[in-house]
Amino acid sequence: MESLLPEIGLMFINLFFGLYLLLILLRFLFQLVRADFYNPISQFILKATNPLLIPIRRAIPSIKGIDLPSLILAMLVQILGVVLVLLILGAGLDPISIVIWSALLLIGLVLQIYFFSLIIMVISSWVAPQSHNPALALIHQLLEPVTKPIRNILPDMGGIDLSPILIFFIITVLKKVVLVYIPPALTMFV
Repeated sequence: MESLLPEIGLMFINLFFGLYLLLILLRFLFQLVRADFYNPISQFILKATNPLLIPIRRAIPSIKGIDLPSLILAMLVQILGVVLVLLILGAGLDPISIVIWSALLLIGLVLQIYFFSLIIMVISSWVAPQSHNPALALIHQLLEPVTKPIRNILPDMGGIDLSPILIFFIITVLKKVVLVYIPPALTMFV
């Protein structure tokens, strides 16, 4: 039983910190791409993140459309999660490494968000191409700034959009580069 406690602690941290980080980063990304504020999913994300974000927002404003308070909150939550994991594992706490790892983990999570958003978009384009689901609308708004420039570069393939394939490749390469610098014990966040 005693050997299970660290594993249960790590699962708890991964679940709750991971979900909250996901909400914070989605809020940041949705504001960055100017996604529909009135979408029910957007409203849920706003209500879930406001309690911790409003105090930071009072002290630190957004800069030129970039929601800096959300990024700071995401970084603080990620740092806390990394510290807790390192404490559970009995590892040393080097502040500089913790900050660097936390930033890389956030980048990795953003890459994961785009990766799974692309998968959802591709599958939904096969199964329900004309669906007006609120989640699919947000995913489309999130991906459009990334897919449109690549669609413009690729030659026309008779109505078949190959941009997701190239984006999957880019995300995979970037994720491998990010994971090289993160200790294996912390990759549970990505």
